[in-house]
Amino acid sequence: MSTEHDEVDRIVGAWGAQRPDLDFSPLEVLSRVDRLSRHLDRARREAFRRSDLEPWEWDVLSALRRAGEPYQLSPKQLLQQTLVSSGTMTNRIDRLVGRRLVRREADPGDGRSVLVTITDEGKTRVDAAITRLVDAEALLLSVLSRGDRERLAALLRKLSLGFDA
Repeated sequence: MSTEHDEVDRIVGAWGAQRPDLDFSPLEVLSRVDRLSRHLDRARREAFRRSDLEPWEWDVLSALRRAGEPYQLSPKQLLQQTLVSSGTMTNRIDRLVGRRLVRREADPGDGRSVLVTITDEGKTRVDAAITRLVDAEALLLSVLSRGDRERLAALLRKLSLGFDA
């Protein structure tokens, strides 16, 4: 057991002194998750900024890149992966087309539909961003052993499965 204390320990300790009738163990976990999330958000924004991408651009481009050759999805598929409204997605695609990071193409299987395809420039940027992101996230986790990371990932997966259902 570690004898080191972090800010959450101090907060929980102060609350425990004021409200000994409450169980503060959820704060011991989720306040740390919240604080770590802020550090992760900063690291991600920096990785994306260095690739000249906004976080929302990353969301769309990474969905296309993960799709594999020919790196294209329908707007509906992009909606499902990015969890935004159709109006928001249309705006995002328009802006990415304007930056020449994606292009719209007629769907050969349905002439009334379009597919969104990542351009070479979009692919270059998203590949640079994922490299920077993986490096930044590895640095954030560098105090943990591989075994600790695997155990933490398994516990977080177990927790998140309840939300993903």
